[in-house]
Amino acid sequence: MTPAPDAQHLDADIELAHKALRFLTAGSVDDGKSTLIGRLLFDSRAILADQLDALERRAAGAPIDLSLLTDGLEAEREQGITIDVAYRYFATKRRKFIIADAPGHEQYTRNMVTAAAGSDAAVVLVDITKLSVASEPVQLLPQTRRHALLTHLLRVPSIVFAVNKLDALETGAEAAFHSVARALTIFAEQAGITVRGVIPVSALRGDNVATPSANWGWYDGPTLLRVLEGLPAASERRDGSLRIPVQYIARAGESTGHQPRVLWGRLAHGTVKAGDRVQILPSGETATVTEVHHAGSEVDHCEAGQSAGIVLDRQLDVSRGDWIVTPGTAQPVQEFCATLAWLDTEPAIVGRKYWLRHGHRWAQARITEIEHRLDIYTLKNTDTHELKVNEIGRVKVQTQVPLPLEPYADNRVGGAMIVVDPATNRTSGALLVCGTD
Repeated sequence: MTPAPDAQHLDADIELAHKALRFLTAGSVDDGKSTLIGRLLFDSRAILADQLDALERRAAGAPIDLSLLTDGLEAEREQGITIDVAYRYFATKRRKFIIADAPGHEQYTRNMVTAAAGSDAAVVLVDITKLSVASEPVQLLPQTRRHALLTHLLRVPSIVFAVNKLDALETGAEAAFHSVARALTIFAEQAGITVRGVIPVSALRGDNVATPSANWGWYDGPTLLRVLEGLPAASERRDGSLRIPVQYIARAGESTGHQPRVLWGRLAHGTVKAGDRVQILPSGETATVTEVHHAGSEVDHCEAGQSAGIVLDRQLDVSRGDWIVTPGTAQPVQEFCATLAWLDTEPAIVGRKYWLRHGHRWAQARITEIEHRLDIYTLKNTDTHELKVNEIGRVKVQTQVPLPLEPYADNRVGGAMIVVDPATNRTSGALLVCGTD
């Protein structure tokens, strides 16, 4: 068991990690996620003077409540919980960061999924005071396991466990940490999760968050911030076939004369340049790219992760929700299997119709089969005829119209969909395509 990453490898990673890192904090309720983010902001001096003054006045001489830096809703401040995802920004000398503070309550799991879908890394907090560290193996909280599994299923590239509130233990902090670290390592191995570090921290006191702890001589690994500085930012694949979900269509040029249509969208995969042959789906029509636009100017090419405007050599019937692809590399399908993370209080049942959003297209669909449900305690698949709130399972889906799908493992845009209940308009689940055979 290796609780912390190797410092030499961290130095090498830091030199490669030049892009801003988008990471979320996850875990069970009251594990200290908002306080941890507040500590990172405080220690990196990313708090404005008036914010700090307001916190000090509110504290009235007591230690300031750092969680208030992210809990912006009135209901959050009143209840002392996180409800919505709060985004904060800070930077060190080595790296820029975009943080998503995700709620820990089960009923707000959908907000956590939203934050995880666009993240490069996840810090899953574990409150050691809630665990029975005397028993072996230590039993982890359900929401800790659920959030770790969801971040893994959503292909968040890097996952770090932060064991929090060790300062609350009067004795035996070292033994308690290693017991929890062993339980986390066993769980991660069984779930197939690659862990970038298991780090002891005290978000309240600041131990081992941005600066090494002076109280834990038994830990000689890096701080949480140092690990985050060395994590790679996720990047879309630039090699391989082109995938652009069309977001909107505009006219180029002046208000008079010929105005070619520009098809705008963010590249999900591959690159595009003038002269490339492309295919429009679902129509199947092909054309040649004559111009590529980016940020208001014509450019030589655009690559995955960038927004591009495409001008074709002939007029085609293209609408929002269509896809621009390399000819012959995508075959729209109407039946596929997927992992379904269900987020609605109304269970997912076979035969019921839902709306799916794939890229920028809405399509009606129904679940034709629920193959199994994942037991988050045993990590085994169990038979079921429905998926209840916060359950994860494998399903088969049939859509009303063909969609150009890809496995989520290959393309986080082309292989992901949200499920919406047509009766309530609630976001009911997240679908991750497994295969289209």
